[in-house]
Amino acid sequence: MTLVERRSGTSWGTFAIMMPLAVPLAFNFSSDMLTPLVYATVAAVAGGGVFGDHCSPLSDTSVLASTGAASDHIDHIKTQIPFALAVAILSLAAYLLLGLTL
Repeated sequence: MTLVERRSGTSWGTFAIMMPLAVPLAFNFSSDMLTPLVYATVAAVAGGGVFGDHCSPLSDTSVLASTGAASDHIDHIKTQIPFALAVAILSLAAYLLLGLTL
């Protein structure tokens, strides 16, 4: 969960703040060319925002999902964390493999 996610509670806020910071940096490292590094950077920012959105008790979508399912909000968050962590670990492995090949 990013600092932006903890403060705003929305993945769109994370995207709006992190994309303008991370994507130009990736383009700078790839000599202003569209390379797999740029694609991986966009995917990492998007994945991090969605991960934080899924696990944050402040997230608007988490609040709406638990309300719509008529379940306890914190119980809903606790049930989502194992799934989100499993995907985050797989994503970390994929990013490490991609980083070793670049």
